[in-house]
Amino acid sequence: MLDPTSLYLSNPALLEDARVRGLPLIVALSGYAEAGHVAVQIEHAITDALPHEVVARFDLDQLYDYRARRPHVRFAEDHFEDFQDPELSLRLVTDPLGRSFALLTGPEPDLQWNRFTEAVVGLARRMDVSLVAIVSGIPMPVPHTRPFIVSVHGSRTDLLPVKHAWRPVVEMSSSAAQLLEIRLTEAGIDNIGFTVHVPQYLAEAHLPHAAVAALEHINAVTSLTLPSDELREAAREIERQIDQQVGASPEVQAVVAGLEQRYDDVVDASAPRSLLVGDESELPDADEIGAAAEAFLAAREDEQD
Repeated sequence: MLDPTSLYLSNPALLEDARVRGLPLIVALSGYAEAGHVAVQIEHAITDALPHEVVARFDLDQLYDYRARRPHVRFAEDHFEDFQDPELSLRLVTDPLGRSFALLTGPEPDLQWNRFTEAVVGLARRMDVSLVAIVSGIPMPVPHTRPFIVSVHGSRTDLLPVKHAWRPVVEMSSSAAQLLEIRLTEAGIDNIGFTVHVPQYLAEAHLPHAAVAALEHINAVTSLTLPSDELREAAREIERQIDQQVGASPEVQAVVAGLEQRYDDVVDASAPRSLLVGDESELPDADEIGAAAEAFLAAREDEQD
């Protein structure tokens, strides 16, 4: 493997600064299978509202497939301008109460996953991060009219929900974030992942309330105060639009009603919001979970074709 450190250009003064030692690291990579656009909304919510400095910036010419995910450019009357160059960077951010944390955001690499994850693990070691929190969204057969379910996983078993009898084994298409979780665990670096279950029929939409659910979980494990007011306001408008569209289609109403019944049968309001509760026979099995993910990926492939 080529030297992972040559994948990024760092700010040496900041990387050696005591301010970056022992901080939590939030990872939100926008990718091919990012249901609900959870990661990109978290990135914008944090970087638009909080002061930040770039610690390291990755060389996307080595990691990004520009033909598969073409950046936008503007044509203004007689010339092109405003090429939207993608950026994958590690930042030092300060929350409203003056607490610092690290934030890794940008597009999921298309290439060199092993080298990329080794680079991130190396940076985490160098910064002596206290905890890595990885967020993502996955399409699932759940209704938009109920609270979002968030699956929790990772090496910090003390932060995971109480274990239940139903412990599925599921094979699905992977992501760079999932590989990073594996590599962090192998390196002995504490990590926890939050996967928001996004309604499958809304997987392509920007769902601010899905991002809010992820931010709430990050706040809980890091004691940070992350901005969510604008997302909550946007969520109210999105919910109104979704309800309007659903109300105009009896067929969609029937589908949503069925999902609501299943959700209510499975999820106990007094228990943590996870599908890992209730009677095993009522839960979606591994095939259903895998099918939901594969259907979403197939739809993305059809759109690109």
